[in-house]
Amino acid sequence: MCNVMRYTSAWGPGGMGLDRRGRGRHVCASMRGALRFSWAGWLWLLAGLPGGMLAASGALVGKAPAVPQFKIELAEPSAGGAPAIMLGIDVLEAGGFAVVQGKRIGLLTHPAGVNRQGRSTIEVLRHAPGVKLVALFGPEHGIYGDAAANATVASSVDARTGLPVHSLFGATRKPTKAMLRGIDALVIDLQDIGTRSYTFASAMRRALEGCFENDVEVIVLDRPNPLGGIKVGGPLLDASLSHQNYVGAFRVPYVHGLTLGELARMAKGAPGLDFPEAVRQRGKLTVISMRGWTRSMRWPETGLKWIPTSGLLPDWESVQGYPMTGLATFWDPPRMDIGFRHGVGTSFPFRGLSCKGVPLDVLERELQGLRVPGVRFRRVTGRDRGGQPMSGIYVDIVDEEAWEPTELNFHLMQLACRLTGQNPFAPAPGRQFDLFLRHFGSREFLAALARDGAAIDLGPWLRRWREQTRLFRDQSRKYWLY
Repeated sequence: MCNVMRYTSAWGPGGMGLDRRGRGRHVCASMRGALRFSWAGWLWLLAGLPGGMLAASGALVGKAPAVPQFKIELAEPSAGGAPAIMLGIDVLEAGGFAVVQGKRIGLLTHPAGVNRQGRSTIEVLRHAPGVKLVALFGPEHGIYGDAAANATVASSVDARTGLPVHSLFGATRKPTKAMLRGIDALVIDLQDIGTRSYTFASAMRRALEGCFENDVEVIVLDRPNPLGGIKVGGPLLDASLSHQNYVGAFRVPYVHGLTLGELARMAKGAPGLDFPEAVRQRGKLTVISMRGWTRSMRWPETGLKWIPTSGLLPDWESVQGYPMTGLATFWDPPRMDIGFRHGVGTSFPFRGLSCKGVPLDVLERELQGLRVPGVRFRRVTGRDRGGQPMSGIYVDIVDEEAWEPTELNFHLMQLACRLTGQNPFAPAPGRQFDLFLRHFGSREFLAALARDGAAIDLGPWLRRWREQTRLFRDQSRKYWLY
């Protein structure tokens, strides 16, 4: 697979960069592709899946790449001790920074934006020969990750580099004409976690919109999806919830199996960005893909060090836990409280569980009875905010192949209706579900929970979502880089 994928203004009405013969205009340094496909296959993402099904007319034309079976592949260290995988920034540097030579560039990044040796991409580009780094752009948590979740971040001047820092999580979430003045290209180096409601994909999408509107090239330095590129799961985002949704920038399953570079290709390749089609078609996107990463690799198999992307994702275990328990532990007081909490005190974020007002032995017994594939529950001891020991239940993943990354959430939602003595999803004075829905994505399932509570039959819903995700995986292959 080539490592520099360019998109030029030659974009046809099919939305995937076709010439007049329907051939792909994907140009890279080492190959020219000629992939043909049916545009109809993408419409299900825009219009939804009635009954969770789509006719076979949406399939790719010609032979599609086989879906790899799940198996662990280890990235062996290179001779110098660094991981063998080359991230997008490493590939850019190995190519002599050719893609950004002579350009005035901005950089959208955060603390996890580093090369495989752990050096900040800010420093790499500041000292790159022939490259002029003129501005920094920050997502949620800021360029140094020191802002709290959902906290407004002001634009400023970076004390370390003297460069202006334009916040994309403050007065605006899309780069403005003034922010982009004098910039030839915006480089994006963000570590995503493969889960729809995490906001770095939204930051990337809004950056695409702002840059395309102002004729500024976008260069995405790709990084691994830490969950790998095979596991896909959970409901799709309803079309009615997709507009200006910063925790749902793409109508994809909750766990989507794509890298940020692949999501950028999706944004460029199909209608849906918030501006006229002519702007999308003329926008210029370059994706610098990785070398050595395969879809079967989860984060531990990359050999890379995990750098926290936010305060509650300090390690690989919490990254796996985020899509597994995050929806069921959603807490938006006083508007919504499901009852479940993640963590054991300050320990085990998204892997520890407790339930308000429910004794630990009762909770443990109920969890053990869920029979959720691939997981097991055990007691652990954590620390509260005062440093005192406290107990909770930890979710172990004991069978990676059987594990469905989102399924536990729905069992916990059903269990909450039984354990808390009420239905937390039913309408009640003061309750508001808007923010929860923007994360979760399915009005229909919420309505079923509100109606049926603990009696809801999860089986049909899980089967429906599995079929939808299977179709999504097939349709999204056209955007794969690996």
